[in-house]
Amino acid sequence: MSATLSERLIDLCARPVDANTRMRAARHVLDWLGCALIGSTAPAGRAMIEFTAQTGPGPCFAVCSDTRGCEDAAFLNGALGNIFEMDDLHRTSILHAGDVVIPAALAVAQQKEVTADAMLDAIVRGYEAAIRLGIAASHGGYSAWYNSGTCGVFGAAMAVGHILNLDRVRMADAVGQAGMMASGIWQCRLEPTFSKQLATAHAARSGVTAAMLARTGFLGARQVLEGELGFFPTYYPSADAAAVVTGPEEPWKLEEVSFKPWPACRHVHPAIEAALALRSLSLPGQIVQIIIQTYGAAVDFCNNPTPVTDHDARFSLQYCVASAMLRGAPVPAHFLEDARNHTAVQALMTLVKIIPDDAMTAAFPHAYAASVEVTQSGGAQQRHAVTTAKGDPENPMTEAELNTKFSHLTSIAGISNETASAIQAAILGLPGQSSLISMNTAFAKVSAELLRHHQTRETSE
Repeated sequence: MSATLSERLIDLCARPVDANTRMRAARHVLDWLGCALIGSTAPAGRAMIEFTAQTGPGPCFAVCSDTRGCEDAAFLNGALGNIFEMDDLHRTSILHAGDVVIPAALAVAQQKEVTADAMLDAIVRGYEAAIRLGIAASHGGYSAWYNSGTCGVFGAAMAVGHILNLDRVRMADAVGQAGMMASGIWQCRLEPTFSKQLATAHAARSGVTAAMLARTGFLGARQVLEGELGFFPTYYPSADAAAVVTGPEEPWKLEEVSFKPWPACRHVHPAIEAALALRSLSLPGQIVQIIIQTYGAAVDFCNNPTPVTDHDARFSLQYCVASAMLRGAPVPAHFLEDARNHTAVQALMTLVKIIPDDAMTAAFPHAYAASVEVTQSGGAQQRHAVTTAKGDPENPMTEAELNTKFSHLTSIAGISNETASAIQAAILGLPGQSSLISMNTAFAKVSAELLRHHQTRETSE
């Protein structure tokens, strides 16, 4: 009998991980951590922290909480990375693997006390599984399913399975159980909910559960991906299932993942970058029109001329471009109420016109593109187009920019420079380490400072 799609994916993910890719994985762990730490300050994060406080203790780092068991830690940490919209993204899969894979792998690695390389290799393989499934699922663009949840759970299971040293048979069981728990629908973006955070939290925890069940011999469906009632035929009937195992000799998919420099939906980033390029050429008081051309999915997600909340503003092309034209590169403070309601920003937003572009739409999801054209009184016009936004592999953030991003996020979260520097050094120093001791020691300091910061804020409120 020929190998199932799950088995072929398992074989593909089992290939050796090189030192450079391991170092890249450590960089993604650091980026996720910064996003999760600032996420703990938001209402959604604080609600998750309160919920997780009801669970029992364990050996695993849980953001702004005492240490927890691996499933509970994966659940809490899995909820926090995407709150401020600064999490990493793989374009073609339309998927944020780090939100799900890293919390799952981190928790089980701490529980099992594995080497740093074992954890990093597992993260690379988890990204690979999630992204490959996401690429297949995203054939034709968006569906009703939230790929980070539905495809991410397979990545979490793959990562944890490698940490647990599951053989090929038990790994197939883990993939089968992951398919039973794959979930997450996009209604959450049409209403003011925290449910997107639940989707990634559930996927991270479910990946842990799937692999741990498999280790006991808990049997899973072997054709969970391609079977008659499997994942692709039921969730994604338009999927290109063959894409799951296309290009087995290609570099690890982790290398294709984009980092986000700004706290906004990735669909807005190309327009932000274009606006920043035009900022020195335009005087806001003399602008009479701003035309944004971009792909259809960006318009569907981010055409919001009247954002009411900080979350709305992060998904508003009008707000993000107007704010960038006036203030420069976006930072979290630009999405607070006073900043959103600033008279000059509100006035500039009314001048924005959004036009879907057919060529850009045809290129999505392989490319996320936009152009901004500014017309000033007197008729002068400037236009700038972006085909690969800042942070994409073709337009990467520098090491210094990524370090600055982490420092900025940790400062907002209430972490001292000394502690932030220590955890940064510990995580970036993971490759080659025989244990996770240095990281765990730094995590303990982070947890203590976060708890003090949150307690102080709650007292003041």
